[in-house]
Amino acid sequence: MKKIAFFDFDGTITTKDTLLEVIKHQKGKAGFYAGFLLNAPFLVALKMKLVSNQAAKERMLSHFFKGMDLKSFQLGCDQFIDNALPAMIRPGALEEIKRLKDEGFEVVVVSASPVNWIKKWSDANGLGLIATKLQAANGALTGYIDGINNNAEEKAVRIRAEFNLPEYDEIYCYGDSSGDKAMLALGTKAFFKPFRK
Repeated sequence: MKKIAFFDFDGTITTKDTLLEVIKHQKGKAGFYAGFLLNAPFLVALKMKLVSNQAAKERMLSHFFKGMDLKSFQLGCDQFIDNALPAMIRPGALEEIKRLKDEGFEVVVVSASPVNWIKKWSDANGLGLIATKLQAANGALTGYIDGINNNAEEKAVRIRAEFNLPEYDEIYCYGDSSGDKAMLALGTKAFFKPFRK
C-alpha cells in the first residue's frame, strides 16, 4: 500500500512567512523595515491583486538580494535554519509528520518559498522537497525566480510531474491558504489550517 503526504511550509509547518524572516535575519530589522517602506506601494498593489505573487516576490528578492554572492546567501540561509527556524515550527506539524512517517507515509514539503532556506531542514527530517528555485548568474543572485513561483496551480503541476498519483492508495494534503487549494484538491484527505490552536 503506497501512501504519501504533501505539506505546505509557510503558515502550515511554520507560524510565520519565512521570506520576511529570512530578510530580517540576513539584512537586520532596520534594513528590513527600510526596504519594506520603499516597496510598500508595490505590496499594496499585490494585496489589491494588481500584480502577481511572483512579481511581488521578485521585487522583494531584487531589492534585498540582487547581486549577492550565492555562497554568502546560502550561508545566511543555513544560519537562519539553524538559529531562527526551530522557534517557528509548529509542534503539531512536527508530531503529524512523525506520525505519518511511522505509518509508512512518504512525506514531501511543497513550498512557494525557495529551496535555499528549507532544504537543510527538510533533509534533516527525512522529507522530500518541491520548492521555488532562485535564479543565479556568475555565482550571484539575479533577484529573479528560476521558472515559475511554486504557488497555487504550480504546486499541483509539480506534484503530478514528480509523482504518479494514481499509484498511491492514500494522499494526504496539508495547507493554510488559497495558494494551497490546487494541492489540497489532489488529496484523498485534505487538511486546511490543521495545526492552529
